Amino acid sequence: MLCQSCEKKQATTHIKTIVNGELKEYRLCSDCAKKYGYTSFLGDVGFDLDKLFGSFMEGFGQSGRAQKRCQCCGSSFEDIAKSGKVGCAECYDTFYEELLPSVRRIHGRTSHTGKLAHSAGTGIRIRNEIAKCRSELEQAIKDQEFEKAAELRDRIRELEKNSEANEEAGKKE
Repeated sequence: MLCQSCEKKQATTHIKTIVNGELKEYRLCSDCAKKYGYTSFLGDVGFDLDKLFGSFMEGFGQSGRAQKRCQCCGSSFEDIAKSGKVGCAECYDTFYEELLPSVRRIHGRTSHTGKLAHSAGTGIRIRNEIAKCRSELEQAIKDQEFEKAAELRDRIRELEKNSEANEEAGKKE
């Protein structure tokens, strides 16, 4: 499909907007998308997406089997890899397994850890630490690192005691 703006290049970007409750769709080439201020979810960081997604894309879709597509916007993973942009928020769920390694490579992790206000208290911090330790404990057990697992188990118990003590102190205030 050709770009709806310049009508010269192949459209690589599919944009959906809702204005006054009306859905409008645009298909633009990468140059026109940049001209109108639409950038990829990676930003202008200079990644070569073909290299980033690596050998995963080799042979993708060439086997004759049907490509998985997002039910909301119709994007395939190949479309996302070529353009560097997901078609919609639903694409993150649809292509979760495919996007996970690339997100981990780019950001170093796959979950967001935001800042926590000091006024939030130690209770939330302790619960977050317990969750982190439990995750590490599961991994240590899988890796058969039993000494590390025992240390983590003890750390979790200590944190749980601190959490209970904080809750009791909070009830008395």
